[in-house]
Amino acid sequence: MIRNSIGRSSGVSLMGEYASLVGEAVLRQRTRQAEHTARIEAELANRVKSEFIANMSHELRTPLNTIIGFSKIVSEHDKRPVPSAEIVEYAKLIHDAAGHLLNVINDILDISKIQSGHYTLNAHETNIEEVLQATYAANLAAAREAGVSLDIEIKDHLPTVRGDAAKLQQAIGNVVSNAIKFTLQEGSVKIGAIRLQDGGIGIVVSDTGIGMSPDEIELATALFGQVDGGRSRWREGTGLGLPIARSLIELHGGQFKITSEKGKGTEVAIQLPSASTFNIQEARDALLGSGGLV
Repeated sequence: MIRNSIGRSSGVSLMGEYASLVGEAVLRQRTRQAEHTARIEAELANRVKSEFIANMSHELRTPLNTIIGFSKIVSEHDKRPVPSAEIVEYAKLIHDAAGHLLNVINDILDISKIQSGHYTLNAHETNIEEVLQATYAANLAAAREAGVSLDIEIKDHLPTVRGDAAKLQQAIGNVVSNAIKFTLQEGSVKIGAIRLQDGGIGIVVSDTGIGMSPDEIELATALFGQVDGGRSRWREGTGLGLPIARSLIELHGGQFKITSEKGKGTEVAIQLPSASTFNIQEARDALLGSGGLV
């Protein structure tokens, strides 16, 4: 009887030791997996950050070099006379470079404010048709220069929305500008808008551009992410346009969705609530409560 008790006690002890060893092995394996995952995520974050810094450096230095170079030529006009026609051309180049530089700086400030939750909207009843027409007009010259057709179609009479007209134009303008940028010559970009059954507004910006894979869509809308982010990329840009656009639409209580296919183009769908259903504080609380705007 005593021998059986000792045997059972020994068996229980062995099983306990075995369970402890298995538990420790599982814990070590999980720790290794967590460390491996964290290391990969850190490496990816560092790579994206490095690409963004290199890209941003390029985006800042290029217009600055233009401004410095051509302003120096104009300032030395008394030493080396420059024809009037060339002075006008240089002034235009300086103006364009300064405008590009200002846009880059504004993008950085906008994304910083959005991330910190300090971005404010001057919300009031807004005529979205006027916003869309202004966006169309603002991008028409760029489309013509790129050899891309730009069209707009507004169906029915759109209801007003509760929001900031300037920020809505910025958001939709970023999408349209991006569509033009990645559409080849003789391609097309179309802005469409329609009244939805729930009283809201549906806006679609479609293009016949180079398109994106699902992974590239995720990258394009991620903060500091950029499809073809290397220095040899074929189009300039900070890579902040779409993340800012999505954040601004979400701040207006709307939805932002991209569908695309490589070689066949991209479609960006935006849904905005009507002025009667929109609550800016609810939208802000929902966004900030989910851990951020982007």
